[in-house]
This record gives sequence, C-alpha cells and structure tokens, in this order.
Amino acid sequence: MRLLIVDDSALMRRQLAKCFESEPDIEVALARDGEDALLKMREFQPDAITLDINMPKMDGLTCLAHIMEERPCPVIMVSSLTEKGAMATFEALELGAVDFIAKPDGTVSLSIDLVFDELRAKVRGVVNPSRRRTERPRVAPRASVRERVTERLASSRPAAARPSRRIVVQQSGDCDLVLIGSSTGGPGTLGAILEALPADFPAPILVAQHMPPRFTRTYSQRLQETCDIRIEEVDRPTPLEAGTVYIACGGMDVAVTHQLRRIVARPVDPDPDRIWHPSVAHMVQTATSVLDPKRLIGVMLTGMGDDGAREMAQIHVEGGRTIAESEETAVVFGMPQQLIEQGGASLVLPFNKVAAQLLRWVGTQTAERTAACR
Repeated sequence: MRLLIVDDSALMRRQLAKCFESEPDIEVALARDGEDALLKMREFQPDAITLDINMPKMDGLTCLAHIMEERPCPVIMVSSLTEKGAMATFEALELGAVDFIAKPDGTVSLSIDLVFDELRAKVRGVVNPSRRRTERPRVAPRASVRERVTERLASSRPAAARPSRRIVVQQSGDCDLVLIGSSTGGPGTLGAILEALPADFPAPILVAQHMPPRFTRTYSQRLQETCDIRIEEVDRPTPLEAGTVYIACGGMDVAVTHQLRRIVARPVDPDPDRIWHPSVAHMVQTATSVLDPKRLIGVMLTGMGDDGAREMAQIHVEGGRTIAESEETAVVFGMPQQLIEQGGASLVLPFNKVAAQLLRWVGTQTAERTAACR
C-alpha cells in the first residue's frame, strides 16, 4: 500500500516516516505542505494520507477539501491535543477525513512515537485491500459541507435469569436505553445517524466513541449545531432522559448505574486492561448488569478490533435487539464484523438506515410520524 505523509515540519515528517520503516508492505512518500501534497497525490496515487492541519501556503483543511473533490481516499488527520486542534479536527471529519491521531505534546511533537502503534493500526484499518485505488463510498458530509465541496465540497437463545438488582425504568415504548459503540470513522457516521433522529426520540442514547480527552466536548457541541435531538457530554454523573444523546467523556470509560430508580451514566477511570477508551465493552457490560437486556438496543458502528462485540452479542442472546453496520458503509469493518461473527446482530444495515430502524423499534407515535414524512 502507498501512504502519503503531509506535514510542514521536517522533523515531524522524519518521525512519521520512521513509524513505517518496519512495514515492508507500506511505501511512503512525503509532502511539506498542502500544495506539495496535491502534486504528490497526483504522482504517487496513495491508498491513504496522513495530513497535518496547521501548514503554510495551503492548510490541511483546504488541502483536504481538494483531495475529496479530486481524488477521494482515506485521510487521517494529525491534530494537536488542544481545543483549537479539536475544532479543526472535527471540521476535517465533516469534510471527509475518516479519523485522526492526536499529537501528544503540540504541533511539533517530540513524543510522537507514543502514538506509532495507534497510527499504524489506523492506516492499515482504513485501507481495505479489495477496495484500493477505488473511490469507495464515504460517510456523507453534513449538508453545509456538501454545498461547499461538490457532493463533499459543493434468533436468540432463551434469556437467562437476571439478578433482582435490575430496575424497570418507565420510558415510553419498550426500550430503556440505546447503546452505540464506534471507533475509526465513527464521528461522521454517528453524526449522520443522530441528525436523522427527532428531538422527542423516546429513549436515552448512550455513546462510547473512541476519542482522546478534550475532544468529546467539542464533538458534542458540533453535533448539537446540526441535530434536533439534545446532545450532552457525560463529564459527571448524569441521569439519562429520553430525547437526549449522551457522549461518553474522551479518554475515560463510562458506567451505567442506577440511583433512586433512575438510570445514571458516570465517567470512570479507564480500565488499564482495555486498549480503547471510552470502552464499548465496559459501557454495555454495566448497562446489562442493571437493566433488562430485552429493553436494550445495541448499535455497533465502524471501528477496528472487537471492543464490545462480545458484550453486545449477549444483549442479542438475552432477547434484546442489536444492529451491526454493514461492510458496504463501514470505514473499518472490524467491530461490526466481530458482532456479526459472534451471532450477535439482529440486523446488519448500512449506516444511513440505522436511524429509521431505531424509530421502528421504539414503536411510538414519533416513529409513525417520522416514517410518514419520509
């Protein structure tokens, strides 16, 4: 596979290239800014690109817009761990980037080697060998971006008996909680799903999206700009209410508990035995310990690895309902594929059909009203 690394710092280019020195099947080319990247892209025909955001002549966002218009391919942004870096990163994701890597300590990071394993995994994850050098479908950008950049620019086993500590929560319909897990490629996919849900969706939604600290607050704020349903970051113990999406705090895990007969989500220290955070497995496992799986809905979206697949499959086994994103739209098919292979998917759907299915499953007037408008 061919990888184009774009960064205005010669030191960073050398360091990022070093990350792939031990990968004999990855050929690397380097570009010093956005203008150079577009020239190299035409000559080198990369399968994937890592792209810095802050560069002279042509910045990363402008370069990304041209890439998405001229020759769409998987782009991973290399971002700084700051609020400004987070805002630019999510603008990049809205423009068509599939994921990002956060530099540990600033624009020129002397400890970039700390994320080498993650970077190699993400580069390999976003390039499907069967789809190389093709313009495969990407997550649709939001309407405001579509106008600027062409279409981008301009049956389960009987349920086991559950402990009596579980509670029954009086939500409308027959669902107490929707649990969504996602990783690589997830921010754009999740945004498209949530934008299709109404403000009065009759159950709470809890999301574990693999993301570093300080990014989930900005992500939640940007989602709220385009979603009718309410969006909130779980940065403290939070009672879960219908009509709200709760985004687990970046770099932490999230646990579902109950207090005074209410469902509560609270951030907890990340489990050192788990690789990715917020952990989908921890979220689902704690939810099924206090709620009846028959009244849970699990959704597994794009992402590497198998985080939460076993736990979400158990929801299906015990009578709950689950959705796995299909390979045709998943940026990385790993997590949904694991759910499917474990026999844990009630349905396999492209991401753009997930919202409609959730509305059918909640079985309320909201769903009927929304369906009538489609």
